[in-house]
Amino acid sequence: MGNSLKAVVAFVPSDECQKYLLEDLEEMPVDKMVDLSGRQLRRLPLHICSFRELVKLYLSNNNLTQLPPELEQLQNLQILALDFNNFRALPLAVCALKQLCILYLGNNKLCSLPLELRLLQNLRTLWIESNCLQQLPEVVCELSLLKTLHAGSNALRTLPTRLRGLCELRSIWLSGNLLAEFPSVLLHMPSLEVIDVDRNAIRYFPSLAHLPGLKLVIYDHNPCRNAPKVAKGVRRVGRWSEESPEPRKRSGAVIEISLSERPSPPPASKAEPEAEAC
Repeated sequence: MGNSLKAVVAFVPSDECQKYLLEDLEEMPVDKMVDLSGRQLRRLPLHICSFRELVKLYLSNNNLTQLPPELEQLQNLQILALDFNNFRALPLAVCALKQLCILYLGNNKLCSLPLELRLLQNLRTLWIESNCLQQLPEVVCELSLLKTLHAGSNALRTLPTRLRGLCELRSIWLSGNLLAEFPSVLLHMPSLEVIDVDRNAIRYFPSLAHLPGLKLVIYDHNPCRNAPKVAKGVRRVGRWSEESPEPRKRSGAVIEISLSERPSPPPASKAEPEAEAC
């Protein structure tokens, strides 16, 4: 379909246009997955909500600002991708999808999350990066099975103390926020395996050597004067990471060690292995 026709579909969201655009999706897909990413949709076609056995629904990179209440009919949905849209508020119909394991909300315009999010007690992975969050919503602390939290590129300055109640949390990604201090709550979360605080404003790092599960800490691009102490075998990415935790001095000057190798950022694509954990 040409770009001109796609533009017409986007700006004239009639049932006829939607049907033409999605003419191959009139019946439930055999693989129980619907991918409507990058279709310039302004609303979700209602007939998609009739696919009661649907497990994966990708709506990334569209022009969505809301979703129909009928979405809650998809009670078997495990993966929902709403990233790269124009949501200013999370539609409450999403919070009724109690089988959700993975929810992508990144690159929207969210300033908060509804209290109803607590209903998603099967959620394992939550992406809320690149939004307008000035604080991590407290409701996130009620997602008891959460294992991975991506909250980078917001405007977070602190983390709620209740976060330590997430005993299943294994990785937290906080790159590109406004943290002036290392979040003290993370010091009380022994199950954490990955901590990413890259690109913040942290000047001092406490010791992380007491965290038994820690495998990787990323603290690069902070104005820090020390490297975090870690247990043997834990990988650090940042200044002085290949030396002792304290910088080596020579003639009063600090010798900085830079890494040529850096781990890849969290995957932009939808990771299927995580879906298998549902």
